[in-house]
Amino acid sequence: MDNIGNIFAAYRKNLKYSQQDICDKLTGMGIPTKPAAYSTWETGNSIPNAVQFLAMCKILGITDIFNQFIGGYNPDDPMAELNEEGRAMALNYIDLLKGSEKYQATPVRILQPVRILNLYDMPVSAGTGQFLDNDSYEEVEVGPEVPETADFGVRISGDSMMPRYLDKQIVWIQKTDELNDGEIGIFYYNGNAYCKKLLCNKKGTYLISLNDKYEPIEIAEGSTFKTFGRVVS
Repeated sequence: MDNIGNIFAAYRKNLKYSQQDICDKLTGMGIPTKPAAYSTWETGNSIPNAVQFLAMCKILGITDIFNQFIGGYNPDDPMAELNEEGRAMALNYIDLLKGSEKYQATPVRILQPVRILNLYDMPVSAGTGQFLDNDSYEEVEVGPEVPETADFGVRISGDSMMPRYLDKQIVWIQKTDELNDGEIGIFYYNGNAYCKKLLCNKKGTYLISLNDKYEPIEIAEGSTFKTFGRVVS
């Protein structure tokens, strides 16, 4: 079996993704992963679990998992015992079948489930710090365009998170009371609700705006600070 980490690294570099990019994509799929943890997969010091492995294959576009990670004879491959000429003939015949309407597969229309999520309005409720517990929301129908990990939505106020998030834009949130350093979330601090990037270092804890015209907000010791959730859109 080929080294999983080497394969991940090769595909990642070919796609020009950084390790942080991969972690962001995993987190967006509901699999929070820190760069330090991901790095151990590539070095071979640890291996991902089944859920993490399959998510990585999806992110990297690895579709033939057997041949990529195991190799050798695959009994389920109908062309496994054919030589190159035989494989070419089989592929040519498949192309002929595809060109005939008689053998074309009928597209199956999959009805996407509709979910009802609460959409909160931060400008209305930010001052209370309890906007997830009050009535300042509307119920909205959402489809597959909203991540499955989303539990509720928030309408952003202001330009502090530009250019990634615009004023009045809706972002979707996975409810959690704990975030990793570098993640974007919805926070309550001293009577106000914020959509910010979390920064934790030796100097303290800060809420960071993506728009550099805004100064970081330092979380004072002993203050009221709460995490509402992780931005997944």
